[in-house]
Amino acid sequence: MTNNLHYEAELVIAMGKDGLHNIPVESALDYVYGYSIGCDLTRRDIQTEAKKQGRPWDSAKGFDHSCPLSPIIPKEDIDIDADTNIQLTVNGTIRQQSTIGKMIYNVPETISHLSQLFRLKQGDLILTGTPAGVGKLESGDEVSITCGGLIPCNFTIGESE
Repeated sequence: MTNNLHYEAELVIAMGKDGLHNIPVESALDYVYGYSIGCDLTRRDIQTEAKKQGRPWDSAKGFDHSCPLSPIIPKEDIDIDADTNIQLTVNGTIRQQSTIGKMIYNVPETISHLSQLFRLKQGDLILTGTPAGVGKLESGDEVSITCGGLIPCNFTIGESE
């Protein structure tokens, strides 16, 4: 349903317990179960057309296989800090590369801010944003995302069904 599928490599936060509204930054990590990496795929052509028409564009973001993820690693078993590198390659060529510390908001700030808008629950997954370099994928492209010691997220873009 798209002619313009884009990738966005993202650190994923897995919430480990129910939160209150307005979680303080200082205690935000107490609510985290662990981390994963994922690819937030976007049907950019559908998104652009919906925006032009002033319509919702959730079908540009939420569709079958729209967010491949690696397995979640408990926070006690992984070290994620400002210097942790996140990298996405397409067919072996680096397309996105940065460190977690260059995100606009760090993990505790992200959780705290979102808790002002939503009651975060155990099992919720938060995608944190993507480094520069978002781009188009084609059928057959092999995508690999790595981030520190997390299990890589690897997938291949298939033909449309």
